[in-house]
Amino acid sequence: MSNYLIPLMVVVPMLCAILVNAFAKFNKSIKVLTFVVAICLPIIPLLSNYGLHFFGGYTPMLDNATGVIYHPAITYAFDMLQQIFIAAVGLITFLVAFIYLSKYKKASGQYLFLLFMGTASVTALMLTDDIFNMFVFFEILALVQVGIVIASPMDYSYEMALKYMILGSIGSPIMLLGIGFLLASTGNINISDIIVALHNGTLSYTSPVFLMSFALIFFGWLYASGLPPFHIIKSGMYSKAEPHGAALLQTFTVISMISIVLIMFRIFHELPIFELLLVLFSVLAMILGVSLALTQTDFRRMIGYLAVGELGFIGLGIGLGTQFAITAGLFQALNEIITTALLFIGFGLIAYVTKEEDTRKLGGLLAYHPKVGLMLLFGGLAMAGVPPFSGFQSKLMLVQASLSCGYPELSILAVIVSIATFVVFVKTFYGMFLRPKPKGLEVPDKEVPKSAVFAMVVLLALIIILGLCPGLVTNGIYEFVGGIL
Repeated sequence: MSNYLIPLMVVVPMLCAILVNAFAKFNKSIKVLTFVVAICLPIIPLLSNYGLHFFGGYTPMLDNATGVIYHPAITYAFDMLQQIFIAAVGLITFLVAFIYLSKYKKASGQYLFLLFMGTASVTALMLTDDIFNMFVFFEILALVQVGIVIASPMDYSYEMALKYMILGSIGSPIMLLGIGFLLASTGNINISDIIVALHNGTLSYTSPVFLMSFALIFFGWLYASGLPPFHIIKSGMYSKAEPHGAALLQTFTVISMISIVLIMFRIFHELPIFELLLVLFSVLAMILGVSLALTQTDFRRMIGYLAVGELGFIGLGIGLGTQFAITAGLFQALNEIITTALLFIGFGLIAYVTKEEDTRKLGGLLAYHPKVGLMLLFGGLAMAGVPPFSGFQSKLMLVQASLSCGYPELSILAVIVSIATFVVFVKTFYGMFLRPKPKGLEVPDKEVPKSAVFAMVVLLALIIILGLCPGLVTNGIYEFVGGIL
């Protein structure tokens, strides 16, 4: 039976996006609408019941001859995993909208349109059981990310957005071609139906068409996730967006990464090369992300590279393929969304106050902004996997998963990358907050926006709660993973 709150998770932000853009000249009205809808976004998934929704009322049909059930409608599936991540996206969207509305007296209908349309897109990616519907929202999301960067008043933001769009003109058609191969060989775009066709022998796992489909979709996923070879352009996107925009971009990236990889896992996990490639590219992201972060003097770019490296931990857990490992990878994804948002917002406050992003020109800021400095320190420790924060729990699970799968080398690598992340952050924190203030640095005596501080407090509270009580989310994720294996 359809659950009508499920489509509302996509319809509400999409309708809001259209309205704020259409009535952009009514500044007060769109601010009120934005705030009300943003509050509702994390609440709707928490109120919704688990289940399926079939668009158009087309319920599944039974083929009496074969006994196979077909899904003619676009189908949305909602379980605890979707509930956790859609609520997380809704929370980040609310915090970003709150910061934006507090910062600007005149709200941009176009920017708010991008914010809500991106939220609707990643929500649809999490819910859909239709691979073509997945591509449609994947493509919308790519354009939204470009728009958010273009709308940011940063130097060279247009150039970076254009580069990402050019790469998208390659990555998106390649993914669509892979989906076309699947449609041609199975006659289905519903993911559950494609899996049934594979199990029934309608399509062989060794078929060249099936293998080509995997290769093309995998390439498109690398583009969506910002894994190598797209890591430089993805981190550049973060550095050229406003801080709250970068927090949202990273959230969108993580959700699109796990949504698409879970779909690929369901379809392609019988291919031995699938898990091998997943682990290989994840390890590359971990190494390159932290290595490039070590060389950065621009703290926004540094966080961007660390964020790419953290994506590698997510892919590593899913690539190991066990129920515990995938749970660890998905828990890491949730932690990255929260932690990276905290860091982008916090470092954005420093850039706002000092008008400076070069760590070599900063120093002594702890005396001016101790609250922001301490919250940034805790966020950095969480990203590095230091207890008692949530990042420690997910990275410990990943180390245990690697050991239980018989890959102690991956466990050692995960520990080394975490230590390197700790070194990067401590070095940056010391340079910005603890060493003597440079003579040429002027720190205006102005208060940081309270909305951004509020957002950091909320995110830090979540980091501590999930660090002390990881079972609040890991138990539900573990059950979900058991259902798809």
